[in-house]
Amino acid sequence: MSDTTSRGRMTFGHGTAMYVGAVLGTGVIALPALAAEAAGPASLLAWLALVLLSAPLAGTFAALGARHPDAGGVSTYARLAFGERVAAVVGWCFYFAVPLGAVPAAMFGAAYVSAAVGGGTTTTALTAAALMALVTAANAVGLQLSSRVQLVLAGLLVLLLLVSVGLSLPHADMANLRPFAPHGWSAIGAAGALLVWSFAGWEAITHLAGEFRRPQRDLPRATAAAVVLVGALYLLVAFATITVLGPGAARTEAPLGELMAMGLGGNARWLAAGAAVLLTLGAMNAYYAGAAKLGAALGRDGALPAVLAEGSVAGGVPRRSLAVHATLSFCALAVVVAAGVGPRPLVLLTTGSFVAVYAVGVAAALRLLPRRSVGRAAAMTAMVAVAALLIMSGPYLLWPLGVTGAALLYLRLGRRRAVRADEERSEDGAEERPGERLDSVVELS
Repeated sequence: MSDTTSRGRMTFGHGTAMYVGAVLGTGVIALPALAAEAAGPASLLAWLALVLLSAPLAGTFAALGARHPDAGGVSTYARLAFGERVAAVVGWCFYFAVPLGAVPAAMFGAAYVSAAVGGGTTTTALTAAALMALVTAANAVGLQLSSRVQLVLAGLLVLLLLVSVGLSLPHADMANLRPFAPHGWSAIGAAGALLVWSFAGWEAITHLAGEFRRPQRDLPRATAAAVVLVGALYLLVAFATITVLGPGAARTEAPLGELMAMGLGGNARWLAAGAAVLLTLGAMNAYYAGAAKLGAALGRDGALPAVLAEGSVAGGVPRRSLAVHATLSFCALAVVVAAGVGPRPLVLLTTGSFVAVYAVGVAAALRLLPRRSVGRAAAMTAMVAVAALLIMSGPYLLWPLGVTGAALLYLRLGRRRAVRADEERSEDGAEERPGERLDSVVELS
C-alpha cells in the first residue's frame, strides 16, 4: 500500500474542531436547563467537577490514540491489553450506542427549529430526520469533506455561544444563586449523571487517530486545545443560564434561545435555531465519522460481519458501516416518535454505554502506556473519575450489559461457524484424497 493511501490528512485544526463538535455538541442546547431542574444553582458544581474530570480522561485517550492510531479506537486498545473478547464488547458498546444517542441529539436541535417555525411534534421529527440525512451524506462523501465541514461549524458555534453569553451576562442577578442547593446536596450527583452526556466525546476521535497527518504530535495538541475551549464555554453557558434566567432556567426547553432573547431583545428564535442546528450537526458529524470507522474496524477484526470492513484503512470511506449506522439511527428515531418517549432516558442509556467504554479504555491505558509517562499519570487520575461516573450511571449500565451479552453471543456463534467450516473442508479434503487415509493406516500398522 502506498503512503498516500495510508496517511491521513487531518491537521491540528481539523482535530480540534472534531473534538469541539463531539464534546460541546448538543449538551449545551438543553442540558443546562435539565441540570438546573435536577439540582438548582448547585448544578454549577456538577459542571465544574466534570470539566476538571474530563481533562485527565481526554489526556488518556489522546495518549492512546497517538501511540496506537487505528480506526478501532478504544476497541483496539482493549484488544491489545485484554484480548479479542473485550475488544468486541467495547466496540459493540460504542457502535450501538451512537445510533441511540443520535436520536436525542437530533431532536434537541430540531426542537429549536420547531419553536422558530411554530411547528409541533411532526416538525421536530422531520427536522431531526433531515439532520441525520445531512450528516450521513457528508460522511458518505469522505472524511476530508467531513472534517472541513466540522472546522467551519466549530468556528461558527463558538462565536455564537460567546456572543449569546456576552450579551446576556449584563442581565445576570447574583440573587438567582440563592438558595444554592434547593433539592439538597445529593442532587448534584443526579445532575452529574445527566451531564455525562455533555462530556462524552473524548473517546470518539480516537477512531479517527489514523486520519491525522501526524497523530503523535497533532492529536495531543488538539485534545489540549479542545479541553480548555470546551470547559470554558460549558461553564460560561451554565453560569449564564442560572444567573440570567433564574428559577425559569429549570422550566425552559431552550435555554440558549432564552439567553439570546435576553441579550438581543425579542424572541431571537431564528438565531437560536441556527445555533442549535450548528451544534447538532457538529456533534453528529464527529460521532457518525467515528462510529463508521469503528464499524469497519470491527468488521476487519471479526467482531462484526466482514462485509463492513470496507474503509477501515486511513483515507478509506466506510460507506457500508455508515449505512448500517444510519439505518439504525432512523429506526430508533421512528420508534421514539411512535412511542412518544422523551430524550432524557435515551440520554442516560447512551451515557451508560459511554461510561462502560471509558472504564475499559482507561484500564487498557494503564497496561499499554509507559510507566512514568504523562499519559499513564492521566490514566491513573481518570480511573478515579470513571469510578465516580459508574456509580452515577447506576441502572443505566444495564444497557451496555445487554450489549455485552449480544457481542459475546456473536463471537461464540462465529467460532462455531468457523469450526464447522474447517470440519467441512477437512471432510472434503479426505474424500478427494482417499489414498492418503489408506497410506496412513499402513504406516500406523
